[in-house]
Amino acid sequence: MKSQFFKIFTLITIITFVSCGDKAKEAETTKAEEAAVAEVSATTYNVNTEESSISWKGFKPTGSHFGTIAISEGTIDINGETIESGSFTIDMNSIVVSDIPAEEEGNAKLVGHLKNADFFNVEKHPTAKFEITGIETVEGKTMLSGNLMIKEATNNISFPVTTEIKDDMIALTSETFTIDRSKWNVEYGSKSFFDNLGDKFINDDIEMKVTLTATKA
Repeated sequence: MKSQFFKIFTLITIITFVSCGDKAKEAETTKAEEAAVAEVSATTYNVNTEESSISWKGFKPTGSHFGTIAISEGTIDINGETIESGSFTIDMNSIVVSDIPAEEEGNAKLVGHLKNADFFNVEKHPTAKFEITGIETVEGKTMLSGNLMIKEATNNISFPVTTEIKDDMIALTSETFTIDRSKWNVEYGSKSFFDNLGDKFINDDIEMKVTLTATKA
């Protein structure tokens, strides 16, 4: 009996390690800051919502789920080749789960759960928003900083991006990074809010990757 218990415990430990060990680095997270303001000479680019989205991945002891969220609108202001300001709106009603076939009951169940009041509370907060506060080069990487507003909470996050400006278009792609959902009061299954969850917890870390395409206004 003890041998069987040890084998089960070891298996859970291995699964947890594999599931959680390769997550991307957490974005530097600080208090909200003043939004950046572009110079009058800056050029505005409108986000192409059909070609822009956020990829996400969430983790739990037995594995992970992943999918996308749509960006419903946004602008980026550029002076020369430098991003000066901008913002984009995230449509929380557009959450898609990609790892479970759409026709399976589990897909709709998970999407509904993510939209529930104890997770993103989409009925009350149908959108989230990212507002640029600054951009700088750190150790050879371009770091984009901005206020991320989810539910009632706003925090400033910084993460690496690459940008390409060609003709009348700009493409911005972030590296994969994580945010700690507890800092935005996303409570469900979080050890930051609840005790005695056992192996029923869901990791606070959510991986994200931003892909934006914008066209000159």
